[in-house]
Amino acid sequence: MTVELRQLRYFVAVAEQLSFTRAALQLHISQQSLSQQIGVMERHLGVRLLDRDTRGTRLTPAGEAFLPEARSVLAHAESAFAVARQATPGRLDLAFLSSTANYMLPPIVRAVREHLPAPALTTHDLPIDELVAGLRDGRFTAAFTRPPLVPDLATQTITTEPVCAVLPQGHRLATRTELQLADLAGEDWVLTPRAAWPPWHDKYDDDFAAAGFEPRVVQRAAGVPNLLGLVAAGVGVTRLARSAGTIRRTGVVFVPLTGDRATTVMAWNPARDNPFHQRLRALVTDLAATTDLTRQG
Repeated sequence: MTVELRQLRYFVAVAEQLSFTRAALQLHISQQSLSQQIGVMERHLGVRLLDRDTRGTRLTPAGEAFLPEARSVLAHAESAFAVARQATPGRLDLAFLSSTANYMLPPIVRAVREHLPAPALTTHDLPIDELVAGLRDGRFTAAFTRPPLVPDLATQTITTEPVCAVLPQGHRLATRTELQLADLAGEDWVLTPRAAWPPWHDKYDDDFAAAGFEPRVVQRAAGVPNLLGLVAAGVGVTRLARSAGTIRRTGVVFVPLTGDRATTVMAWNPARDNPFHQRLRALVTDLAATTDLTRQG
């Protein structure tokens, strides 16, 4: 096991803020995830880098010595990414949120291969936190994901689609043609972990509050396939974009929620933009205007 760049970035953020709370807000991750990742790095290094008690967060002597080295490694990584990009100006590294890759990756890759001049093309199927980190540090040219993201990334909407209640087959509401979110107030729910991407869960909280209830979450699971499996097993209900139905077609029923829409965006880092990347965005924009990407695959 080796120390990851994101762990170095997390450590530097805490060292500069001297606060796990402020660093987590800056990084748009949960304090729990931040603490866990720094703990993993400390165990790998065999030293304690940060002390945290009622008086606050402080660097240990080892942490003080490690901080300039960590900054240097991150700076060298940034330089290496820049050199690689300049050496291969036609290279495209496209990241897809795991829950969108099943249906969105094939048509986009086909269009790129057909219309852009022989780029070196790599695709990545990732959870949201790794996708965002890769955009910010320059590993990915563009990503296809769901908002909200972080302020320093640019986004362009490419699809919108209905959001559905996902129910087990045979559920009392499964024959309805449409539901209100409030209709699910008394149900057991399965949702992703809050730490997976706090901005999403902040929005979920607002949506449930507007519907007049707090969901009774009986189990949390990472990833849409896991959620769909739990619903099919009768553990609870969930709420997903209609396109999630391309992942599992048996054991579950998708019923549209009135007025609820999900957006997919193409995201990129504006600090790393170039004309070739702009051609990619124009191509995807044209593709989305003529093709329902939420029903592809």
